[in-house]
Amino acid sequence: MKYAAFLPLTALIALLLISVLVNFNVIPAGMSILELLQDNMQNGFFLIIFVIILLESIIYVGFYFPGQFFAVILVVGAKPSAMDIVYLTLCMVVAATLGSFINFMLGKASGKRSQQQGAQVAKRKTKLRHLALAMIHINSLAFFMFSQGSQQKSWKVIGLAGLLNLPYYLLLIAGTAVLSEQVMAMVENTALLISIVCIWLAIALMYDVKQYRKDSIKVNAKS
Repeated sequence: MKYAAFLPLTALIALLLISVLVNFNVIPAGMSILELLQDNMQNGFFLIIFVIILLESIIYVGFYFPGQFFAVILVVGAKPSAMDIVYLTLCMVVAATLGSFINFMLGKASGKRSQQQGAQVAKRKTKLRHLALAMIHINSLAFFMFSQGSQQKSWKVIGLAGLLNLPYYLLLIAGTAVLSEQVMAMVENTALLISIVCIWLAIALMYDVKQYRKDSIKVNAKS
């Protein structure tokens, strides 16, 4: 992608569109669909957890399904044993890693189209601090993986994200159990997500303007 602002702009549009459609009852709330899924799969607890984490981990789709919040509430409500928590964490990690793979492949396909249209592909290695920052939220990780794929980066970033997700989901379950459901509900709040995406968009726009000025200076210097 030529402009850094492209992804945050499309993310903001998707998030606002979903919010409007849900608010005017054009489409049902993602939470109600997840609850329906739970009611119809009483004996498939691990499968439910897998599906809802996978749904939220996919780019744009994750704005509609608050899967991470819903999954952790289900886990805590089930009062799992220590061994159950280990199995559930592994289930969540596998689902999130599969989501990362899907996002990476979508980005890779997008990057190939950009190459065909004459856009240059970044060859720099993925920095661990960038990945760690993206893992603050499952939606930010989705866009990060899409970006990595579009830049034709190494597949290793998917495996690395999977490894980092192991302690992440363990802490997530423990944190929700200790800090209560209200904390997780705040993290999944649509207004908060819109604010974060707006900040991301503002930073990306500043980067694009800075890059545009640099390119203009280079062009003027050559002429």
